[in-house]
Amino acid sequence: MTNTPHSRGTLALCLLLTWLATTTTSQAEKVALSSENWGNPEGKACIDCHSKSSPGIVRQWKDSAHAASKVNCLDCHHADPEDDDAKEHEGAIISTIVSPLDCGRCHTVEYQQAAGSVHSKARMPVEASGGPDSPIHTFTTTGSCDDCHGSRVTVQGDGRLSSASWPNSGIGRINPDGSLGSCSACHSRHQFSRAQARDPGSCTTCHSGLDSPDAEIYQTSKHGILFTVHRNQMNLDSDQWVTGTDYGAAPTCATCHMGAAPGLKATHDVGMRDAWNLYGPVSERQHLVVFQDGERINLPVSQPAPRRGADLEKPDGSIGKVKVVADPKRRRQAMIKVCIECHSKGYIEGVLQQFDHLVERYNMEFGRPAKAIMDALYGSKLLSETPFDEPLEFTYRRLWRDAGIRARHGAAMNSANATWWEGLNAVSRIFYESFIPQMLEVAGERKGRELLAKHVTNIAAHRWLQEIPPVNNPVSDGKSATPAGE
Repeated sequence: MTNTPHSRGTLALCLLLTWLATTTTSQAEKVALSSENWGNPEGKACIDCHSKSSPGIVRQWKDSAHAASKVNCLDCHHADPEDDDAKEHEGAIISTIVSPLDCGRCHTVEYQQAAGSVHSKARMPVEASGGPDSPIHTFTTTGSCDDCHGSRVTVQGDGRLSSASWPNSGIGRINPDGSLGSCSACHSRHQFSRAQARDPGSCTTCHSGLDSPDAEIYQTSKHGILFTVHRNQMNLDSDQWVTGTDYGAAPTCATCHMGAAPGLKATHDVGMRDAWNLYGPVSERQHLVVFQDGERINLPVSQPAPRRGADLEKPDGSIGKVKVVADPKRRRQAMIKVCIECHSKGYIEGVLQQFDHLVERYNMEFGRPAKAIMDALYGSKLLSETPFDEPLEFTYRRLWRDAGIRARHGAAMNSANATWWEGLNAVSRIFYESFIPQMLEVAGERKGRELLAKHVTNIAAHRWLQEIPPVNNPVSDGKSATPAGE
């Protein structure tokens, strides 16, 4: 066959569909490891002792799929003496933390998917959030970003875990063995329930509030209302959990982002089906790049998509070989395979078109203009390099994060109030009532209006700007301003 662009595209599509589809649509892959690798007879002593000292844990374990398969405490908690967090406990060498790497001994596919997902990387944005002096982050676990994002778990000299970093179930936790993530963030110890992970409450533990308002949005959407009313029809504890087959009363977070559908396998890569990045100041459609070793990254479409087999730098600086690239259209096709089980093709197309329009409107009228103006102010030294030391920086953060994320997520999940009143309406008010006046104070009248004329393309906005009076600013004559805070 001639290697034309069309044939290469067809081959890529076939590879992607092969990757997305599977002969089984069960929620979890079957454990390939032989049962001879668990059932450690010394684990009986753990159960006997903990039945007295912590019977609740034993009760949870007895109700688990692990107990039914004769997987006991020592099978999961055993450690090598050389491990950083290994310690002697009642004659056994154990580790307190059962890390994703430990779980991956049996649950290989789930481990690989989760390790390449945005969940396992959740610690990264926190570590880049301004350092210990930043008002938006502190390096303690409880009462900080780390509650959800996770932190680095540190080990004391005697093998005990530092109380400053443990307990810790943050989804992007950095474990002593170097693995990333926490299976117990969704599957709580020691029952590791499927039903719990499929319940929206497991996700909304973290995905709620200003910067990730999905709990409130889902609860006020038709999907969330249906789940509340028909929860007893959801078959949450089923061995197989395929939408349209095993349940159909409502979708949960896991349904859309992880769950199986006819022709679509379940996945522990929660971002695999996301065609847009909805968390930044400006949203972009994104490619999903899968490396040969299973690692995955998202690349905005403004960057050229790598070819299959190409070498590409990973976030940690290492070089990986590209296995497959899923563009935004193909990622959306995967999501549609879930939607089509309950909705018609025309209905789905309409919803997604309206969602895209909302995101593009936010970008055009607010996201891109505000970001371009902030970049110009930093470039002109009118804002200092120190993060969050000036009022305009907090206003900008409220604009894109508090209100902007709510508007975009509301449109994604069909919550009218979140999309408009608490979303785009709030973005508009922050932009016109706070962001622009504060920007004019910082930049000066002439410079500020030049920035607005250059970057704000909304005609209605320009009419409004013509009516606002000049700002009483000592630098309005065009002279350079002293950066705030100096």
